Amino acid sequence: MAAASRISSLLSRSLLSKGRICGLGRSVVCSYTTAAALEKPITPSINVNYTKLLINGNFVDSASGKTFPTYDPRTGDVIAHVAEGDAEDINRAVSAARKAFDEGPWPKMTAYERSRVLFRFADLIDQHTEELATLETWDNGKPYEQAAKIELPMISRLIRYYAGWADKIHGLTVPADSPHLLQTIHEPIGVAGQIIPWNFPLLMFAWKVGPALACGNTVVIKTAEQTPLSALYAAKLLHEAGLPPGVLNVVSGFGPTAGAALATHMQVDKLAFTRSTETGKIVLELAAKSNLKPITLELGGKSPFIVCKDADVDKAVELAHFALFFNQGQCCCAGSRTYVHESVYDEFLEKAKARALKRSVGDPFVAGIEQGPQIDSEQFEKIMRYIRSGVESGATLETGGERIGDKGFYIQPTVFSNVKEDMLIAKDEIFGPVQSILKFKDINEVIRRANTTSYGLAAGVFTQDIDTANTLTRALKVGTVWINCYDVFDAAIPFGGYKMSGQGREKGIHCLSNYLQVKAVVTPLKDPAWI
Repeated sequence: MAAASRISSLLSRSLLSKGRICGLGRSVVCSYTTAAALEKPITPSINVNYTKLLINGNFVDSASGKTFPTYDPRTGDVIAHVAEGDAEDINRAVSAARKAFDEGPWPKMTAYERSRVLFRFADLIDQHTEELATLETWDNGKPYEQAAKIELPMISRLIRYYAGWADKIHGLTVPADSPHLLQTIHEPIGVAGQIIPWNFPLLMFAWKVGPALACGNTVVIKTAEQTPLSALYAAKLLHEAGLPPGVLNVVSGFGPTAGAALATHMQVDKLAFTRSTETGKIVLELAAKSNLKPITLELGGKSPFIVCKDADVDKAVELAHFALFFNQGQCCCAGSRTYVHESVYDEFLEKAKARALKRSVGDPFVAGIEQGPQIDSEQFEKIMRYIRSGVESGATLETGGERIGDKGFYIQPTVFSNVKEDMLIAKDEIFGPVQSILKFKDINEVIRRANTTSYGLAAGVFTQDIDTANTLTRALKVGTVWINCYDVFDAAIPFGGYKMSGQGREKGIHCLSNYLQVKAVVTPLKDPAWI
């Protein structure tokens, strides 16, 4: 909760500038704080030192010698050229991980020794927050304050959480109906393949690596091609903490080559994937067609945020704004369908529009900036197509809808009203700063409408009535329901989705089962004193 409060406080800061006229086929009053987006971007004060693949404890070139550029979303300029891994590099990485698991010290270490490595890693994360946050912002475009003050503390906390679990993973002695000693043993599953997304590169690195290593597995992780830099730096810190060679291998590359090779590899024992539902289907099929490796999927969402008639409208507006616009709207659980009761709809709409107009957009390295650029030109164009679709389908563009500046990938915070369920902006995961506000009459109606989607990742409920909260909590078909809060990501809270939002859970105790095998051991008892 404290982390969520800090995020909300951070994102609520804004400066109100002069009004101007903009729009998409109509006049819309806008007064965004956009000066920072139009100024010369700040030059980060660190060097990019890690651009090669990390295989068997060493930074190495790709087998092909190829590299690819990673871009600054503030400008579209190249930050660095990174080694481009493909199938041969995945083979090398999996071989290293296989040997480290079958022969190496990591799974043979005591659980306490593994926990000490992870605790040291968490300490190093805290010591290198500036470097990690700078790489994250530079490569991704998220506000530096968000990365440094919110996400990095969450990451080190999560690593410590799983470090604490390492020596507490144990089986049971099971009562038997016959003279036998029955035991269950939890064993590491083996080589874990992991594919992480670009919207929260370091956070997803921690969500994947933390539990896998705590359970004694070895790992091959493929970073998103848009954001390879921070994971390479973090992996270097893990080795400084004492991780043996081959236990963690990092391959930067593209989905159809490196990602597909990891998903189909016959020596990978488990796969974890976070990204879109469409790609998740492909990854699931590839895993099934290879060695039937188990897979956890954290996929897309179209989360409802429900504002009930008894809500404190001012607080609901701020929370709904945060639920949607956080991280430039590039969040799988974003509250992207804002359902508002008809009795407070008009008041909510006016205040939501005013809040969007106050949002500060610009260079994410500038203090006080709430919204940086979108990740790249592809995502930028996708969002703009959805905005055009909203206008063309008859929704009312209340504010925003345009590009900011002519360099980089900045989009005005956008608010639509009069949104209907059959519009693309209400059905599809936009993954951008576009808020769709819908009107409802009663609880039964909003439950039905909220559940009429193929997604089921999360939901927000804003009400002062405990009975209403309980009804909605149990009726909504989602993996997480936030009541009068949003995006609370405590290390112990399991996260995952219903329906096409994924399979399995990440974080918390439930995540450990993803990386463990359960073995039953049965031993006869001769002349037992008792059974």
